[in-house]
Amino acid sequence: MNASIFRFSLLLSHPLHEKRASSAPAEGERASVKVENLARWAQVLTRVFSRSLLCALQLAALASAQTPHPAACRRVEIAGQANAGVEWRQPIGQGWVFRLVPIAAGYTGWDLVVDRTPGAGFPDALLLATPPYDSINEHEIGTTYGLRSQDALGWNPRSFRFLTDPAVFASAQKLYRDVHSAAPSVSNSAAQTLLALAAHASAGQFRILDARIVPGAADPAPFAQAWALRAARTPHTIVPNAPPTPRGRLEWIRFSITLRLPINWNPPAPLESKITPCE
Repeated sequence: MNASIFRFSLLLSHPLHEKRASSAPAEGERASVKVENLARWAQVLTRVFSRSLLCALQLAALASAQTPHPAACRRVEIAGQANAGVEWRQPIGQGWVFRLVPIAAGYTGWDLVVDRTPGAGFPDALLLATPPYDSINEHEIGTTYGLRSQDALGWNPRSFRFLTDPAVFASAQKLYRDVHSAAPSVSNSAAQTLLALAAHASAGQFRILDARIVPGAADPAPFAQAWALRAARTPHTIVPNAPPTPRGRLEWIRFSITLRLPINWNPPAPLESKITPCE
């Protein structure tokens, strides 16, 4: 039994207003005691129910995270090319669009984004289902967080998850805001629920097939050394005679995207799909 609920059951069986006294109090004193005890009961019940509700939410989140994925999904393959500073987009059906959004000035590369049409604002359905947040992440392909252009190529392919239910998406956006701005008790509960949603979201993969880059002149970061070694496995060309910079530059990438969508999904033409096992 949950500890808070257990404490609550003990409180119910041991009323706080029972006091032993050598003599019976006067009528006015009894009324005062009753009011005082009601106030104390209200405080205790508020604390207990708050703790119990938080624990219940966390348990529900963990139970949801263990819910098995459907046995079959609709697999969709998408091919495209993104140029530096230019957004790429592809509608994927049901009012959703997959986008490659250029990273902010000072860096080169793109964020992988799954959003509604029209856009529903930040954070998008792919970011929400692909933690960690506010850190180096598989949904960001670029020269951020100390990565050089060749390191971004070496981290290939990328795996991600994304939400496909508009109502769940709207709820997850609110949970994300709670994680970043609410009181610690609310923030912890929201984080647990977000993790459960991410575990149960649809799966996808992004693979770089070819690229044109200016290599970064800096040494690779310690955490990026394995990606630096694997960069040669991703086909690419190097811009000749380009002035060197520490992080380099991604000029363009050619890529493929694999999405495993719900089996009843209706992708738009010209996208084709087939039934495959879910991941």
